Amino acid sequence: MATTTLAEVTAELAALEDPKAREVNARNGDDHGVHLGALRALAKRLKTQQDLARQLWSTGDASARLLAVLICRPRAFERDELDVMVREARTPKVHDWLVNYVVKKSPHSEELRLAWFADPDPVVASAGWALTTERVTKKPEGLDLPGLLDVIEAEMKDAPDRLQWAMNHCLAQIGIEHVEHRERAIGIGERLEVLKDYPTSPGCTSPFAPTWIGEMVRRAG
Repeated sequence: MATTTLAEVTAELAALEDPKAREVNARNGDDHGVHLGALRALAKRLKTQQDLARQLWSTGDASARLLAVLICRPRAFERDELDVMVREARTPKVHDWLVNYVVKKSPHSEELRLAWFADPDPVVASAGWALTTERVTKKPEGLDLPGLLDVIEAEMKDAPDRLQWAMNHCLAQIGIEHVEHRERAIGIGERLEVLKDYPTSPGCTSPFAPTWIGEMVRRAG
């Protein structure tokens, strides 16, 4: 499908639209109605097509943007291009896929992490925190972990939902990955009680940081 046109792909996406899926996704703040499995199958057929990915993104349609993320070449985007895309990605799924599948693989990820970390837009700031959590886990050298815990302790309780979630993830990963900060991370979680009562399906780990940290440490033996 190397010569697939934008019109052909958008027509196929329209045919894959499922009103029930859209209704379920809407409960989570998303506005797409194509099952993710169908999107991934389509992406597998299309393979990597950077130009088509840019065209799909430019439509503004959530399903098209999710597909764009799957068929793009992450390292081909310029720094300013990714900045604009994150600010345009307003729904949770598009935002999450863009950050996790594209920005994290970009050579501009560290520059964008620093630029977004304290952005006045809480959704953009949440992307900065997601990139910071990636570094906490995989490349913590040079990070001020006590300073991150200071910010989390002071700001997470009253942060908007998506920023709060990203900060909580960072808190948990600091506690999981860095034993010297584990006690403090657990203590912050216990005092703030963020996501303490979040409904968790059977077999899943609670996002409440003290529980999350304890379970991951237990699994690691």
